Amino acid sequence: MSSGDKEMRIRQHPVIDRSGGRRVRFFFNGLTLSGLEGEAVSSALFANGIHIFGHHVKDHGAQGIFCANGQCAQCTLVIDGIPRKSCIVPLKEDMQIKSLEGIPELPDQEPPSTDSPEVIDTDVLVLGAGPAGMAAALELGRAGVRTLLVDDKDRLGGKLVLQTHKFFGSVEDCYAGTRGIDIAETLSKLIAQQPSVDVWLESTVVSVYSDQTVGVRRPHGYKIIKPRYILNSTGAREKSLSFPGNALPGVYGAGAFQTLVNRDLVRCSERIFIVGGGNVGLIGAYHALQADLTVVGILEALPTCGGYKVHADKIRRLGVPIYTRHTILAAHGDEHVEAITIGAIDKKFRPIAGTEQTFNVDTLLIAVGLDPVDEFSVKAKSYGMKVFQAGDADEIAEASAAMFSGKIKGFEIARALGATSEEIPDEWAEKSEILKSPGGETFPYQTVTNTEGVYPVIHCFQEIPCNPCMTSCPKDLIQTKPHPILGIPHYHGVCVGCEQCVGICPALAITLVDWRKTDGDPIVTVPFELGLWRITKGSELPVTDWEGEVIGKATLVDIKPAGRFPKTNLLKLSVPSDIANRVAGVRILDPADLAPEPETRSVPLADEAIICRCEKVTAGEIKAALKSGIRDMNELKVRTRAGFGACGGKTCKPLIARICRELGIPDEEITPFKERPLFAETPLGYFAGRKPTSE
Repeated sequence: MSSGDKEMRIRQHPVIDRSGGRRVRFFFNGLTLSGLEGEAVSSALFANGIHIFGHHVKDHGAQGIFCANGQCAQCTLVIDGIPRKSCIVPLKEDMQIKSLEGIPELPDQEPPSTDSPEVIDTDVLVLGAGPAGMAAALELGRAGVRTLLVDDKDRLGGKLVLQTHKFFGSVEDCYAGTRGIDIAETLSKLIAQQPSVDVWLESTVVSVYSDQTVGVRRPHGYKIIKPRYILNSTGAREKSLSFPGNALPGVYGAGAFQTLVNRDLVRCSERIFIVGGGNVGLIGAYHALQADLTVVGILEALPTCGGYKVHADKIRRLGVPIYTRHTILAAHGDEHVEAITIGAIDKKFRPIAGTEQTFNVDTLLIAVGLDPVDEFSVKAKSYGMKVFQAGDADEIAEASAAMFSGKIKGFEIARALGATSEEIPDEWAEKSEILKSPGGETFPYQTVTNTEGVYPVIHCFQEIPCNPCMTSCPKDLIQTKPHPILGIPHYHGVCVGCEQCVGICPALAITLVDWRKTDGDPIVTVPFELGLWRITKGSELPVTDWEGEVIGKATLVDIKPAGRFPKTNLLKLSVPSDIANRVAGVRILDPADLAPEPETRSVPLADEAIICRCEKVTAGEIKAALKSGIRDMNELKVRTRAGFGACGGKTCKPLIARICRELGIPDEEITPFKERPLFAETPLGYFAGRKPTSE
């Protein structure tokens, strides 16, 4: 492989406009490569077309990334002589990197000094600078509370920095109608204006101690924090899934994909299939399309997608098929994913023989839910510390709900400290519950019959927490009923054709039909957030209804920016009059490119699935141990090595619990794993106060 990585960078993106950093040289297995200084080592390798990071000592299987968030250990590489998680190590000039082959030999380390770590007092320690942590820190800062905001990333924002779509929710309460990347920037600037809030980035909370202190590993040393209150806003980790081939490079979490594509602008895939039709999976599909990648399909085990219907409809309109009542049967490939096989399932979630389909893909994204990262809270509470939780660490919901959750918890802590005597407004509790709503009733589609003037057509008929269209109308012509946030939007009145509602809608679910300037076919304005290189002015485009069915063709007569809504474009389509009111979007993907392979590949036994990625323990090995009578998970750990790995059981424990349920083992018979004293791997020298001379 030659040095340089031009082919694997995303050079044009419809939303992200970011120049690269300083290029540096590094070495991988004897190759001389280049990357961007400060980007994750794993991203630099992906940008050079390297997806295989080593081979496991047990089965010699190829290893790649899974979470790209420091939670698992799949991306471990030997970096400057030390095995490290490459997704959280910033690239530096002349780094020496080797793939992890078998068990590495550790280099000699200088003995630690006996210097004591510095102890720092603060009123509030906020763990995690995502949407909840930032909102809480901002509220605490406004109350003048001494606050330390700690995050292990190199910037504030958490998952917000990965979100290129506009948010749902309330405009007033959580920036609905604004992209996550822009919300992160706004909150960062507001926090910087709070003199009582100190921010530590690239800093990892490694443990909570019985003397009610917290250990934080910083880039150049180790600190002990003694807080009066802790706010845990560490978010969530992605769930894994058990199926043959699940540990192949190319199988990774939707969050890892968003990190590579939206944060690091790395073209990590070409053809993608997504497991999971919740909002995470649907948004991941949309981000892939924005990055000009092909989404072959989405599968969902339930009869309907668990995410907002408008999300699913937006994806269908672009041409992505969604396979409901289906499951993943296997991922195929030797060193990397080459194909996947899916199949239909019955009402008891059992695969139906004869329904198998194989698709040619190089990436399989797992988006089957999230688990709260709550180990910080559990340990702190066991030591009698005052702990609050916010965001996904408290309850899994959308980022808009996490922001409002952080705002409430920050206010509550400020009150507990006596920094404010104000009461929490009564409506906050109601708003919090509304913003956490997963989506309510879906009503029948209401056909518009107008054939004159100009007016919006709203293709949104599920009760979801969202009101940007209502707030954007300068004449107040759109109302959500029966609730101002959680309701169905309705239009009444005389529209002036300002297009504000079309540009702001997070679901791209509003079009504008204009009969005023034509004697024949009307002009329909459709929002568009993909690359304009996909379409050509003057061409004919297939147009779809609200659920993605192609209903005809329209001529693209003009393209214009959506005014005050950056990176959203408005397509002006000349549409046959008989379908104008039904047009909701344009089809981009060619169905022929998404069809299954003619031959269906054979599916390995389900027991071949990997449950413990770190130690390569299979489902069959776990089942055999449980059937032999083992009920103590610590004995299971000793017998099989499941949970022994570097991730600390973060990915395998939920899968083992699922196997227990499938075997009918009651929860009360299970003795749980003993939790490790540290949340993250840390060189012992840090605890003695040694200041490392190098990473």
